Amino acid sequence: MIYFPHPLIEQWIMDDVNQGDLTTRILGIGDKPGIIEFRLCAPGRVSGIEPAKKILLALGIEITEAAVAGTDGPPGLLLLAGAGNAAALHQAWKAAQNVLEWSCGVAEYTAQMVRAVKKVNPNTEIATTRKTIPGTKLLALSAVLDGGGIIHRGGSAETVLLFKNHRNFLDWTGSGSPWETATARLKQKAPEKKIVLEAETYEEAVHCIDARADIVQLDKFSLDDFRKTAEYAANHSPGTLLSAAGGVNQDNAPQYAAAGAGLIVTSAPYYAKPADVKVVLRGR
Repeated sequence: MIYFPHPLIEQWIMDDVNQGDLTTRILGIGDKPGIIEFRLCAPGRVSGIEPAKKILLALGIEITEAAVAGTDGPPGLLLLAGAGNAAALHQAWKAAQNVLEWSCGVAEYTAQMVRAVKKVNPNTEIATTRKTIPGTKLLALSAVLDGGGIIHRGGSAETVLLFKNHRNFLDWTGSGSPWETATARLKQKAPEKKIVLEAETYEEAVHCIDARADIVQLDKFSLDDFRKTAEYAANHSPGTLLSAAGGVNQDNAPQYAAAGAGLIVTSAPYYAKPADVKVVLRGR
């Protein structure tokens, strides 16, 4: 489970109702007891439950029911319910709804992508990048996990990945020698990590494979070039995993899995259409 710190929860609340709900205050109903319910309008993957619960709890609302994140829910599924006074319920309304709708949308997109890829290659994994929408990282990564995906790189200190932008600062030629030298150094200095090399052309991919990288990330490769690279890897370094990155989404991910990708690296789930979550508040 990903931890959501209290300052982040408070910021989500403050973004919407930092001075309370004016309508509730004018009507004088703030102290009246009531309940709040969040329901899924269409079938989909459940996500965002824990941060939404924290929003309610931060406002003194008692949690009465909560769905299980990472499960598939039917239309009308009760995602979350709570009890408290009307002032608190109205303050929690949109902040929690936003969290649930966005999280469920990302989780559902990821789940659909995972299902589509697994039909083609059960061993292929969907991994999302650190290129999240600013301010949404914890929600995004949590939703991806709920959708059955994995995290490619939560941050640059997490894994070893040699990009062209790193190579631009090294004494690099077009031959295979620099690839082998760099790979050997990375393996020596980070023995507990897998070494990932990114290639932008077939020729670069061949050098990466010959250097015995653990993973070769093929950036924006056409399907034909990906298949060609996979064939070369199978013949020269069967232990090297190929990942597809750059422009891979729900529509073409199965094709890359069929072409030999053991890993799909994508940012597409972050831009999924939010789920529709109906919210009802009423007195009790």
